[in-house]
Amino acid sequence: MVRTGEWRDDREALWELSRGGVITVARLVEFGVPRKTCYRRCRPGQPWQRLLPGVVLLGSGKPTQRQLVDGALLYGGAQALVTGLEACRRQGLRGAGIAANGIQLLIPASCKVSSVGFVTVERTTRMPRPVVVDGVAMAPLLRAVLDECRRFSARDPVRALLTEAVQRGRLNPEGLIRELEAGSDRGSALPREVLRDVLRGARSVAEVDAMAVWRRTGLPEPLWNHELRDASGRYIGTPDGYFKKVRLAWEVDSYDFHFAREQYAGTLERNSRYAAEGILVLQTLPSRLRSEPGKVAAELVAAYNAANSGNVLELNPG
Repeated sequence: MVRTGEWRDDREALWELSRGGVITVARLVEFGVPRKTCYRRCRPGQPWQRLLPGVVLLGSGKPTQRQLVDGALLYGGAQALVTGLEACRRQGLRGAGIAANGIQLLIPASCKVSSVGFVTVERTTRMPRPVVVDGVAMAPLLRAVLDECRRFSARDPVRALLTEAVQRGRLNPEGLIRELEAGSDRGSALPREVLRDVLRGARSVAEVDAMAVWRRTGLPEPLWNHELRDASGRYIGTPDGYFKKVRLAWEVDSYDFHFAREQYAGTLERNSRYAAEGILVLQTLPSRLRSEPGKVAAELVAAYNAANSGNVLELNPG
């Protein structure tokens, strides 16, 4: 215990007690700072600021993201873990296009801590074993991804995050489904739907969208990302979808990819290999899968019917 007022002459020690300038009022009181002084120094124009109930930043400037994370953990208590988008990004995912919405915490169900300010608290009876990255205790990536997905009511961010988690995070779709089954049903409908498509073989958001369009058609399910070879074993292509019965290849090709010089030449070579084997090709731009799903579905049905009638053409309506 430090006598009243001594903390004013030992600012460096006060900072060292904190997490990069973030500290609880209780810890300040232990160091000798009167409780009333803690809150008085957080008033407008004063040198500190209140981040959360009982949590102070020893500075008046805008807090960094790390200070917000540390403040959330101090507020949540010793067993709190960061989860959701913040934990995903700290474990290597970009979460492109997904706006950050504060810090999400997991805490044991018995803890009496509520959501406040920029912190969303989720009580759980299934506390995971923590992963510590750069001194931040957080939920493992598999749990963090699903905790974030459960918060969405729109399909697009769920598709984007789950697809990235499987591609970049190397998460197993079956493992994600098992985690969904083990947890609450709350908010699980969209993740379940997207994961069904991932399990069918989708490797990207565009391919998940393609599966959604295919379901509109009533056509038999194609082989997804199936490698095709000729009778001699030479590689033909790996279409996004392949209707084996009618020999129809469906390629979802981006405009930028398709018209870059090297990639364009590769696309022509690929389509020539398809033609040499009597395989019909339908090419679709990824953007149309969302902007014109009905039209794309109609084009897919038309291409299927043409292939079924033996009318072998290269179709490029996109």
